[in-house]
Amino acid sequence: MKDEILLDEIKELIPHRDPFLFLDKLFNIEKLTSATGYKIFDRNESFFKGHFPEKAVVPGVILIEMMAQTAAALIAYSIKEETFDKIVYLMNIGETKFRKPVFPEDEVFAYVKATRSRGRVWKFMGIAKDKDQNIIAESTWSATIMDKD
Repeated sequence: MKDEILLDEIKELIPHRDPFLFLDKLFNIEKLTSATGYKIFDRNESFFKGHFPEKAVVPGVILIEMMAQTAAALIAYSIKEETFDKIVYLMNIGETKFRKPVFPEDEVFAYVKATRSRGRVWKFMGIAKDKDQNIIAESTWSATIMDKD
């Protein structure tokens, strides 16, 4: 396993693209178990225009999406040979807490762990932190692997 996956390879693993790709790199990869996603939220992100124009803040759902994309990339990378014609879909979002806002140019680290898998269904937990390791958000969710068609 590689130590770090950059944007071009992430794009080979998951179908997300600008303006809805919220990973700059993936690292600390433990096959089928855990990974860390990383993103700097550039001040030109499209959602900042409306959330909120006076004091731009990353929407909480984007932080959940960043964690979910980290999990999807982890699974796709871990079982690449089995997922080349598959896609990982979010099924549900469990308990979620937001503890600290994220502003333009902030760095976010998404620490994601797979907690269970049954066939094509996976359960995850994630914690998003800032560069000083302060907790920004935490969540649990489930995802499934499905055929692209």
